[in-house]
Amino acid sequence: MTYSYFHKESDARLEMLIKESEIKRNQYTQKDSADYYTIAWNTGADQQVVIDEVQYVFPANALLPIMMNQSYRFEVADALILWQFNKEFYCIVNHDAEVGCLGFIFYGPVPVMWIPLDQPESESMNRLVEMFVEEFDLNEDIKTDMLRMLLVRLIIKITRLAKKQYWDETIGEQKYQLLRQYHFLVETNYKKEKQVQFYAGLMNKSPKTLSNVFALYGYKTPLQVIHERIVIETKRLLYYTDKSVKEIAYELGFEDVGHFSKFIKSCTQKTPSELKKLH
Repeated sequence: MTYSYFHKESDARLEMLIKESEIKRNQYTQKDSADYYTIAWNTGADQQVVIDEVQYVFPANALLPIMMNQSYRFEVADALILWQFNKEFYCIVNHDAEVGCLGFIFYGPVPVMWIPLDQPESESMNRLVEMFVEEFDLNEDIKTDMLRMLLVRLIIKITRLAKKQYWDETIGEQKYQLLRQYHFLVETNYKKEKQVQFYAGLMNKSPKTLSNVFALYGYKTPLQVIHERIVIETKRLLYYTDKSVKEIAYELGFEDVGHFSKFIKSCTQKTPSELKKLH
């Protein structure tokens, strides 16, 4: 069953999909722009999920937040409950501290978060699903606010569970905030800006400070974050669109196609054309 809400004036969209055999927007496409944040709940057994062409095991009775612009495919779609929403419906970045901080569950310390649920938490999630269904079925002026309040409640619940598992108090809130802010800025600007110095300037930090914080967490370097984001987008455009290598290079801010191909090969050991053939 699919429940949908759309506000025409603001383009705000929210969907809840309950054990559908086919999940909409399960792959990156130009038409959909893949601009939906997704929260997936696997109510069945362990299953495979592919995120940005990397295969993972999605544990039974666990939650999975998926960033906007990520591609994904589920092995058993009809075992899932999904919430999908765009930033016009709920802007994580500008929200309050509990679900803000650039969105812990989406811009968190690890690229993929698995959040297991115990029996009481599962029962609580089921009650929340029922409340969503009731609100989707109503036709009232305050429907937007009520659905948004329920989504906030869902995100708060998941954030609290995720912090129990992924929060490292030895690093501190300020450094976590810096990591998440950096990822968000890269997501917003990577097609035009490919130097760490640019992002450091936006954050009023030095590139060295950023590198030190990333190293403290045992994380990839700030430059690797930029390069990996470009590679991921390159693969999506190669795999899921009919755009030529030249068109993709220009879209990602490379004026010279040869330079773009060399860059991709240095990161993946394959040229863009070879990647497309392999896929």
